[in-house]
Amino acid sequence: MVGDAVRAELAARGFGDLRLSHGHVFQHLVQGQPTVGDLAARLGMTQQGASKAVAELERLGYTERVPDPGDARVRLVRLTPRGREAVAAARRARAALEERLTRRCGAESLAAGRAVLADLLGELGGAARVRRRDVRPAR
Repeated sequence: MVGDAVRAELAARGFGDLRLSHGHVFQHLVQGQPTVGDLAARLGMTQQGASKAVAELERLGYTERVPDPGDARVRLVRLTPRGREAVAAARRARAALEERLTRRCGAESLAAGRAVLADLLGELGGAARVRRRDVRPAR
């Protein structure tokens, strides 16, 4: 599984405390700073569950809650420098995996396989969800 390969590489780079479920939270923090409530809605979970996930990531040093500049009563969740380093490491790990697959299968075969999988995802109605970063954790 791609997730296992990326997690193994992350562990080798000093991020062994990250789990696959953390990635589902990270995907909503890469380009924004939602509230816990917004994060819960995007993840399809309770606010309590999202708060627990954020608290765990805070404890591990990947996220922090900061006041909203427009309303100090509201707390926003954002990645810390360590969180951004983990995202960069995950991107490098996926790029390295793609490079290995390209060497093994050839660029043309890999592109053809990717096209088939993208078509299948579109046919099954999942492409828009991926573009919106609305892929929910497996249950």
